[in-house]
Amino acid sequence: MSLIEKTKQYVKQRIGPDFHGKRLTSLESLKLETVLKRKNPYLFKAKAINSAPDLVKQLLLAHLSSQEETLFGAFLEDLAIHICGQAYGGQKSTTEGIDLEFTCDRRRYVVSIKSGPNWGNSSQIAKMVQNFDKARRIAGPRTHVLAVNGCCYGKNARPDQKGSYLKLCGQDFWHLISGEPLLYQKIIEPLGYEARQRNDEFERAFGCLYTKFTSEFTRNFCRDDASIDWDKIVEMNSSAKTLWTPDA
Repeated sequence: MSLIEKTKQYVKQRIGPDFHGKRLTSLESLKLETVLKRKNPYLFKAKAINSAPDLVKQLLLAHLSSQEETLFGAFLEDLAIHICGQAYGGQKSTTEGIDLEFTCDRRRYVVSIKSGPNWGNSSQIAKMVQNFDKARRIAGPRTHVLAVNGCCYGKNARPDQKGSYLKLCGQDFWHLISGEPLLYQKIIEPLGYEARQRNDEFERAFGCLYTKFTSEFTRNFCRDDASIDWDKIVEMNSSAKTLWTPDA
C-alpha cells in the first residue's frame, strides 16, 4: 500500500474519535458560566445584541469556533507526525517546543508545527527560535540540523527568509515530511468521512444545549422585562474578589 493510501486510511480511522468525538464530548460537558467567563462581554455589547437567544447563540458559536480550531490543529499535528513516521521514521520530539524530528538525506530536521502561517506574535516567534537553538545544541555540532516552522495550510513565497529557520507552508510542508508532492491535496477527501452523520449528531446536541443555555441565561442574566442585564454579566465575568489598590 502506498503512503498516500495509508494516509487516507489513517485519516478515516482517526477523524471520528480525534476530532468529531472530542468536539461532541466537549459540547456535552460545556457550562454556560464557562462560556460567559471566557468571552469578552464588551465585544458582544458593542455588537448591539439585545435578546437572550441571540446573545447565547453568538457566545456558543464564538466558543465553538475557537475550540474547533484547537482540536483540528491537534489532529493535523498528529497526522503530520504519523505521515512522517511512515515516510522517514519521524517521531514526536521530546525537546520543548519541537513537535517532530526526522532524518532525511543526512540532515536532521526539527519541526515546530502550526496550523497556518499567521499563528503568533513576535514574542511567540522568538520563543520558537530559542527552542530551535536548544534542539541544535542537543543534536551536537556534528549534526546538520535544519529547523522548520511547518504550517499545515497557506503559502509562503520565500521559505528561507527567516534566517535561522525555514518557514514551509501548505504543499511545501506536506511534501517535506512525506516526499509526496501532491499529498496536500490527497488528505482533503478522507477528512469528510462520516462528516454528515457526525455533524447531524453534533447539531442535535447543539440544539439541546442552546435551548438549555437560553433558559438558564434568561433566568440568571435578564431583568423582569426580559432585557439583558449587562451589568450582571460583566460582574460575573470581570469582578475582583478583593479590589487591588497600589498600597495592597
